Amino acid sequence: MQTNLRGRDMITTQEWTRDEIDTILDVAFDLKRQRALGVPHAYLRDKALAMLFFFTSTRTRGSFEAGMAQLGGHAAFIDSTTTQISHGDTAKEIGEIFGRYYDGIAIRQCDWDFGNRYIRDVAAASRTPVLNMQCDIYHPFQILADLMTIIEKKGDPRGLTINVSWAYASSYQKPISVPQSLILLMTRFGMHVRLTHPPEYKLMPDIVAQAQDNARKHGGSLELLDDFDAGFQGADVVYPKSWGALLTTTDNAESAAIGRRYTDWIADDRRMALAKRDAIYMHCLPADRNIEVADSVIDGEQSVVYDEAENRLHVQKAVMALTMA
Repeated sequence: MQTNLRGRDMITTQEWTRDEIDTILDVAFDLKRQRALGVPHAYLRDKALAMLFFFTSTRTRGSFEAGMAQLGGHAAFIDSTTTQISHGDTAKEIGEIFGRYYDGIAIRQCDWDFGNRYIRDVAAASRTPVLNMQCDIYHPFQILADLMTIIEKKGDPRGLTINVSWAYASSYQKPISVPQSLILLMTRFGMHVRLTHPPEYKLMPDIVAQAQDNARKHGGSLELLDDFDAGFQGADVVYPKSWGALLTTTDNAESAAIGRRYTDWIADDRRMALAKRDAIYMHCLPADRNIEVADSVIDGEQSVVYDEAENRLHVQKAVMALTMA
């Protein structure tokens, strides 16, 4: 267990060591146990977290607010449109000022080719930890919750096969931060990772290269596929979700037209039957029901989406307790 994490930013898990991530998981499991037993754990009494949102949220806002309250502190919800950011407040000014008001700054900024840079600029100016609630490149807390869930449901992740697959959705051009963060972290824990997507839905080449390097170092593998059914075949964990064709086009209409070529990429009962009998279905939510995933799958016995969502609370509390105490 690492004990020197106070003041650390969490922008991507890739910047934390395996030992440090193991520490997060240890603390998260302990905090989950304490909450289940009704044991108070106000490790952040009198601490305050600024939560700056440029994009709407259900699970992220709810879990950070609840988590800070359970840790004895306060989370301030700040919609970016209610600030002076549009009138000139820079990332440096947000970091300098909020870093003096608050004991931590959490930010969700997913604008393509901007969000991560903005969060890093705030972090460079802040004297307190900056937590990435999702950007255009990474979604670290979702992926920590995913790993925690896999460990709960399947045990040691080493040697397990996870299919990180694109799936069709008609709602909007979703960020690529979830699949990118998945392939980065799961390869560090010795999993055999399949990245399955149509050719137009590729991820950032440097992220894929980092995941391949992680796999070489930690005994896993990264396999690139373009066949939806093949990705499910014999998998222990399936994680089919939509993301945008952002490296092909940033035009929403063009992206929607590309997506319509692949409307059959839906996680349904036939596809689940291709995976192992005890495979689990995962999704970060929200999912486009009966478009991205069939109701019978997301509401079925193999689905762990609500445990996965709950674990957002516990991993976030762990990181906050370790970095903000």
